[in-house]
Amino acid sequence: MKDLHLDQQLCFAVYSASHAFTRFYRPLLAQLGVTYPQYLVLLTLWERDGMSVSAIGERLLLDSGTLTPVLKRLEALGLVTRARSTIDERQVLVRLTGQGQSMRTVAEGFPARILGASECSGDELDALRRALLDLRHNLDRAAA
Repeated sequence: MKDLHLDQQLCFAVYSASHAFTRFYRPLLAQLGVTYPQYLVLLTLWERDGMSVSAIGERLLLDSGTLTPVLKRLEALGLVTRARSTIDERQVLVRLTGQGQSMRTVAEGFPARILGASECSGDELDALRRALLDLRHNLDRAAA
């Protein structure tokens, strides 16, 4: 029964590709001194600084129990600050520090490194990204 061979499983292809990304990113993120989840938070804040913890969690598909330790570590590293909103005290806003903002310059070179290592064209990677996002959306909808 060929359909149960490991190499035929889409889930394993995605899983193993995720691990390959992690290995590839490790030396890049070492330049910043952050982990991959911390990097994702920085990416989110480089897009829009001053987001609430809940908005960051929604953007990254993370619950607060997972996100809060990441934010605390980024704060301890001096890359972000967390403060209660003056408009709604229930919300905690996260802002980049100068140091956190300046790391963007180093990270701007990362996509070109991924492109080069992938040996794919930019169009091929963009199509793959779109297909994976569609797949995630469809699986989330089916699981709901």
